[in-house]
Amino acid sequence: MGRSRRASSVEEVEMVEPSVTAPLRRSRYGLSHESIGRFSEHSLHRPYRIQDYRSCGARCDDCLTRIPYATLIATIMCVSGVGIFCGTMHRGVTLTTLMLDEVFHMRLGWLEPVEMLFVILGGCMAALGLMILFVGFLATGATRHKVYRAWTARVSGRISCAVFLGITYILQLVWLLIFCFLLIVTVTFTMFWALCSSHRVQEEHQCIDFTQFDFIFPHNTRVEDMKVCEAHEIKLFCKDYVEKAEVMFIFSTIAGFIVILSLIHYMMSLAANYAHIRDHEKLQELQELQYLSDPDGFTSSKDRF
Repeated sequence: MGRSRRASSVEEVEMVEPSVTAPLRRSRYGLSHESIGRFSEHSLHRPYRIQDYRSCGARCDDCLTRIPYATLIATIMCVSGVGIFCGTMHRGVTLTTLMLDEVFHMRLGWLEPVEMLFVILGGCMAALGLMILFVGFLATGATRHKVYRAWTARVSGRISCAVFLGITYILQLVWLLIFCFLLIVTVTFTMFWALCSSHRVQEEHQCIDFTQFDFIFPHNTRVEDMKVCEAHEIKLFCKDYVEKAEVMFIFSTIAGFIVILSLIHYMMSLAANYAHIRDHEKLQELQELQYLSDPDGFTSSKDRF
């Protein structure tokens, strides 16, 4: 009776605590769940945490493959360039308007509409960049396989890429004209600063004469207004307006060049996205043909694509 009770108690111990009596086993993640004693912290050693960690890394890799890096870089360049352009152009046009009013006693009514036009153009460029970035996300990685699975989705994707490509090409020409205009303005203000820094004006205190450029001024401009002779006028013209406006227009020219580069990047990215969507359509047709010809082998062969 005593031996039978001892045997039954040993069997109950083995049934209740198999992790103590069972030998250590190794799995693909290290020690298996059966090899962990009852005094260990199961929540720290269970292999499902390693699987969750690896699945989290896989999800991160999957998210990184869905990012259109070329379009993202172009968007950063476009937004930063447009922001610098709008800020510096607003300041430069304001200084130019004040210079013409206080030094040459003339007003140009078209400067304020041009300034507003540049601000509106900058806002439209930022909105266009964000829309192209959204199209780039749709046409990149596994997102493309989910979004453009149907025929109508692929057609709409190709049309959207083509439309944005045409708009970007037109804006490229517009920004090239703006860049040429900014170059002319920057060179003009650089010449003004060279006149202000000349020995004749700084040491001999001679007038800055613009009468030989009378064709630039309006017809009703007086000859006295084309000359900057008094000391306070020279200070206003050189120090307060020309020096500051020249820096603003230089930054505007650099920002316009950055915007042009971003538009070139946009055109390359949109052309690549158009080709990816078109090739995806051909791939879908190839898979359908393969399924029609070999329905049994479609499951094993479609992973290659």
